[in-house]
Amino acid sequence: MKRAEIGAAVLFASKDRKSYVRTLQANGALGTHLGTIAFNDVIGLAYGSAVRTHLDQLFYLLQPSLDDLLQHARHTTTIIQPKDLGYIALKLGVASGSRVIEAGTGSGGLTTCLALLVGDSGQVISYDRKADSIEVARRNLDRASVTGRVQFKTRDVIEGFDETDADALFLDVPNPWDFLAVARAALIGGGHFGAIVPTMNQVIDLVSALYQGDWFKVEVEELLLRSYKVLPARVRPDERMVGHTGYLIFARAVMRSLSTEADESDVLADEPEI
Repeated sequence: MKRAEIGAAVLFASKDRKSYVRTLQANGALGTHLGTIAFNDVIGLAYGSAVRTHLDQLFYLLQPSLDDLLQHARHTTTIIQPKDLGYIALKLGVASGSRVIEAGTGSGGLTTCLALLVGDSGQVISYDRKADSIEVARRNLDRASVTGRVQFKTRDVIEGFDETDADALFLDVPNPWDFLAVARAALIGGGHFGAIVPTMNQVIDLVSALYQGDWFKVEVEELLLRSYKVLPARVRPDERMVGHTGYLIFARAVMRSLSTEADESDVLADEPEI
């Protein structure tokens, strides 16, 4: 049975559906509109236990999921939404032992997801121009206890990546088409490439550039998410939904220089008219 220990990140879930992620420290406390919970009363309890505030209001003590950690993480930049994170990792083929590069660390949401998946035998290399962003990401990663799987590098990746044998690479930058040459040099043959951009103008620029380089199997996708209210007496869609957050672009690294002119005409041909 797992128990909440000192130094662990825990989730307090209240009866009014609000939640709070906190790191347990001796003599600490969580203060809410429903009252205060002393951490000394929580340390050592099994996850799933009911705990009460000094006002006798009910909370449950839970072990936070990745989604919980990301929803409550400190953000200094626009984050990649949880609805996109798992799909990105799936499309990049990330698994235990993978070596993955990302450019644009931001607040570390994708970094955390990738670090959990690569395991102790894998590695995530994360590049960002801003040291402040990396520091925020490092603190968010600490909550998930995966900081040791990530190597941070403070640098503009237009100068190139240090790696030449990565299994996957993801760009979260405004102008990803400018980095395709250095991205291809960092990937193994057949490696997975991905990027996220907010506008269709950027999609067009990126896809056009992909078809001019050593890339194949280019895909563009978008995910929409609608949640539901789940009160037993009235289950219905929420009034708000997570709609457009970004376009996802994926491709595979190949050696197009070995293809013939006829091959290229087939690749770039328009779909037949119906």
